[in-house]
Amino acid sequence: MNKPRPPRALSVLANEFLADTFKKQGFASTELVTRWPDIVGGEIAAHAQPIKIQWQRAHDGEPTEPATLVLRVEGPAAIEIQHQSSVILERINRFFGWQAVGRLALRQAPLKRHARPARPQIDPAATARVAATLDAVVDEDLRMALARLGAAVKKG
Repeated sequence: MNKPRPPRALSVLANEFLADTFKKQGFASTELVTRWPDIVGGEIAAHAQPIKIQWQRAHDGEPTEPATLVLRVEGPAAIEIQHQSSVILERINRFFGWQAVGRLALRQAPLKRHARPARPQIDPAATARVAATLDAVVDEDLRMALARLGAAVKKG
């Protein structure tokens, strides 16, 4: 009889499923795509997304050339991204820890936006009840922020 496997984190399972898809696009790991805003910063990530990495084939013992990272860029932001290419390359290579990417290729196209989940509505009466218990907090803004947080925690 087979022993049941211990439960695994969803992120581990997702990486296993997505690894083949990312490899077909030239990504050795999923982190460049999944951590893109952390790597290049929110301002750049808001206007550019990695599509694929194109690696050059090494010829007879010669060292491999750095790859080309293909980015999807919104039309109006393409010139700004092009001007920031040296900053982007530096941040990517710092993330990898070696000169992995040598140049960027830009493809102008609309970005795939992920819908943000709607913020849950917090009951004002519940917020007031929690705020009434926070007499020790002198700062009114802090008290209301804590009250909203407490009401949200109680709701969830």
